[in-house]
Amino acid sequence: MDLSETSVFIVDDDELVRDLLEELIKSVGLKVESFSSARTFLDIVKRPDNPCCLVSDIRMPGLSGLDLQQELLNRGILIPIIFITGYGTVPMSVRAMKSGAVDFLQKPFENQELLDIIHQALDKDKKTKLQQLEISKIEQGLKSLTKREHEVLQLVIKGRLNKEISNRLDMSESTVKSHRRHIMLKMDITSLAELARLMEKYEIYSRLN
Repeated sequence: MDLSETSVFIVDDDELVRDLLEELIKSVGLKVESFSSARTFLDIVKRPDNPCCLVSDIRMPGLSGLDLQQELLNRGILIPIIFITGYGTVPMSVRAMKSGAVDFLQKPFENQELLDIIHQALDKDKKTKLQQLEISKIEQGLKSLTKREHEVLQLVIKGRLNKEISNRLDMSESTVKSHRRHIMLKMDITSLAELARLMEKYEIYSRLN
């Protein structure tokens, strides 16, 4: 996964608005792709590897911006969305924000306001993807452990000494040390403190998801 590149997607049925938004966003060095409808965007979109965000109109023929948001959620595609509209209502805004939209901008808005929100959305998505990378690495390490190594791991992160683990699992201390070495290698870590930090982060992530 390459986190160095960022992308901004624009979905708006108004060609003039698309062109203006594209010119504005490109002016600060960001990569932009624009689409004339929600359906066109959905036909090509996949789970993006790079940090990205979506700037979408609310009211469009066919699928609305809110319909697009829901369809992305249904597909498990998490893209920070910034809604823009000239005809927004409070219920629309509430629904959009409850479903995870980054912001809901009423036209007319200042160009810098939109650019600031876009950068906030991209920073948020980058942090999310970095966290997902770390969690994925932890999961791969855990899957590679044997059943015995998992048992040793649970006692190690509870602060048990080798002698205590040896007595609890009915194995020699040398075997415990061997399992600990294998755990460190498979989890790609070098210290007990790092192991504890990773497992704490993984447990917190698992509870929230």
